[in-house]
Amino acid sequence: METGDRTELQSFLKVLPPVDFCCVYGSALHPNNREKSTMVDYILGVSNPEQWHSQNLKMNKNHYASWMAHLGGAKLITEIADEIGVGVHFNPFVTWNDKMFKYGVVRMHDLVQDVLNWERFYLSGRLQKPVQILVDNLDIENVNSANLRAAISAALLLLPPKFTEEDLYAKICSLSYMGDLRMLFAEDRNKVKKIVQGQFDLFQLNYKPFLEEYEAKEFLRLASSGSHQKNISQDCGLSAARSLVNSLPPMVRSQMGMKLGEKKKLTESGRIVSEVLIGSREEAAKCMQKVLRRTVMVSSTRQAISGLLTVGAVTAVRYLSNKMCKAWKSWR
Repeated sequence: METGDRTELQSFLKVLPPVDFCCVYGSALHPNNREKSTMVDYILGVSNPEQWHSQNLKMNKNHYASWMAHLGGAKLITEIADEIGVGVHFNPFVTWNDKMFKYGVVRMHDLVQDVLNWERFYLSGRLQKPVQILVDNLDIENVNSANLRAAISAALLLLPPKFTEEDLYAKICSLSYMGDLRMLFAEDRNKVKKIVQGQFDLFQLNYKPFLEEYEAKEFLRLASSGSHQKNISQDCGLSAARSLVNSLPPMVRSQMGMKLGEKKKLTESGRIVSEVLIGSREEAAKCMQKVLRRTVMVSSTRQAISGLLTVGAVTAVRYLSNKMCKAWKSWR
């Protein structure tokens, strides 16, 4: 990203209370996309959301739904995000400096847990796609490497023996949309394709180390295709499938173990770990897909209800209508 663009994105943070983490995601990262959103999307990580919202209400009360600002305050905003939603409060349609913004505020502990364990598979899914990190006081970029490795492992389990690099990134991108109810009526049917094609170079940059790692382990074979991407073939044997499952987050492995069974195993470092019992690659892929789909369905539903409560009916209808217009256009 150009220095000028980064500086412009950072300038919005000056009107908000300090944050420990900030990244920009979405169409702001691929300027060649003709379907650029009118809003610039941010994720903000803070140590204490209630304290942060209390300060932000004093600075930017107009960012919140009026009833929340006047009747509920920071405590209710945080409680709804935690108890009804998935720990994230979004303020959409924020106008500043002739531009429109949307920002989601999350507790740093919850962000780290989702990145490492896919407990909600919400923000972890966002961070599997390209983002521009603007503030990173706790080195989330490094922590997120485990999330990226898990994402490529999950995608490989769902892909055939041979595929293209674009197929791989599309499968990674689609993981966090499996089970998302919005995809049925309120999202562009070509959303995944547009994200991957619009940000292909950024996907390559993010996942190159893991492709090289898996190639070195002989799980993958990469071949140039004469274009900007590679053709990939993978080892579909049971041993390779077990290694891919072992790279999935603990929460996913635990739920797969409950369905398929598991055994205790002593590692080289002397730790006792649980290993999922896999009868076949197909069985593992099907089980993992069910786990992820259910997680996404629950999280997307909870967040939708939370958003409806916190942003107010008028703003919620406005946001949903914008989404549905894009969806309907994609079906024409």
